[in-house]
Amino acid sequence: MKKTFAYLILISLIWACSKDQMPLLIELDMELQQLIKQASPDGTTEFYILPNEHDLAAIPQDPKNPLTPAKVELGRFLFFETGIAIDAVRESGIGTYSCSSCHIPEAGFRPGNFQGIADGGTGFGVNGESRRRNPEYAENELDVQSARPLSILNVAYVKNTFWNGQFGSTGINTGTEDLWDLSPDTEINHLGFEGIESQNFEGVITHRLNVNKPLLDEFGYTDLFDAAFPELSEEDRYSQVGTSLALSAYIRTVLANRAPFQEWLKGNFDALSYEEKKGGILFFGKANCSNCHYNQNLGSLEFHALGVRDMDQIPSYNSSPSDKRNLGRGGFTQNPDDNYKFKVPQLYNLTGTPFYFHGASKRNLEELIEYLDKAESENERVAQELLSEKFVPLGLTDEEKKHLKIFLEKSLDDPDLHRYKPDHLKSGNCFPNNDFQSVLDLGCN
Repeated sequence: MKKTFAYLILISLIWACSKDQMPLLIELDMELQQLIKQASPDGTTEFYILPNEHDLAAIPQDPKNPLTPAKVELGRFLFFETGIAIDAVRESGIGTYSCSSCHIPEAGFRPGNFQGIADGGTGFGVNGESRRRNPEYAENELDVQSARPLSILNVAYVKNTFWNGQFGSTGINTGTEDLWDLSPDTEINHLGFEGIESQNFEGVITHRLNVNKPLLDEFGYTDLFDAAFPELSEEDRYSQVGTSLALSAYIRTVLANRAPFQEWLKGNFDALSYEEKKGGILFFGKANCSNCHYNQNLGSLEFHALGVRDMDQIPSYNSSPSDKRNLGRGGFTQNPDDNYKFKVPQLYNLTGTPFYFHGASKRNLEELIEYLDKAESENERVAQELLSEKFVPLGLTDEEKKHLKIFLEKSLDDPDLHRYKPDHLKSGNCFPNNDFQSVLDLGCN
């Protein structure tokens, strides 16, 4: 009897506490909604709801490359297909890498290590963290980038891609036509495509990917190319042109629409915890993250100098102090006023890999938040007076930093990105890598 009475007392206390918390949680929801409306370009919370990946009509797309189910299906295979890595520098690299070597779903579609290595890499580890240089390759033969690859998540909302926004003929690059011929990379903009398509036209060449009709026949992709591009000539269809357009179509559908914050935006207020709601209020309020991260993907096409270190300032491959990538937007526009300004990235699925900023200079979210809170340049090349006028000290308390971290870490994390992977490749190869060590690491048959 005493135990029963004590149990009832305990239940009543729990119920009372829960009841006392309800008004507070409702108040937090209302406050967060109001702040989001103030940050939203259209004044609504619905602005930030990402579409379902299968609702192609709702996904931003290039008018010159309209989305179709056939294109998306083909692109999903090709993104992971190691069998199209046929332009490798060395024979040992042929058929061993793919787009997903540097854009791993479990790592938020970023490299698992601070630098991504496609051709010339070997190994995978658990999450791509063990990718290393193939000893048969000289350093200058590696397909490795001197700035950290951006995530492809939610990139459908980005008209101009790359850290400096150099790809794409529209958006912020309208009026920059005189710059496009200054670099072989950006001549592609003359084709009139948006950023994703333009970057992929260049990317399949840079990353040594290619196809031909006999190869597609062998693997069984020919029918998929035919279904995706009946309007293209066979010369363009079974080539890097068709490959690039299919990859772009697939990439546009990779959306973090199952993150808890997305569920909260759709009306499920239980999707966020008390701490996450407090963090969201900080994101759109005191911390003022939404001053730069205000587009649908929680990024923007603004460029800001934050004074973080460049890739060459840590041990890395094929990087140097004179690399134009270190100049950010200025490396493209040739305008000194744009130097050291980098594109504002999207913020979903940040925790799959512990490297942040273009130079991978921060190794966890605590370091990232601390850096943004202090707003002091860590790069000797970027004087404090050159930092963005939006980059100012935040004055966050330790508790506020904790709540903001929880929002970034949990609320914006889509737990089901594996849904964007095929369960097999038509080549039968291992993926995302197919070199000997990766096959062992991944447990491929």
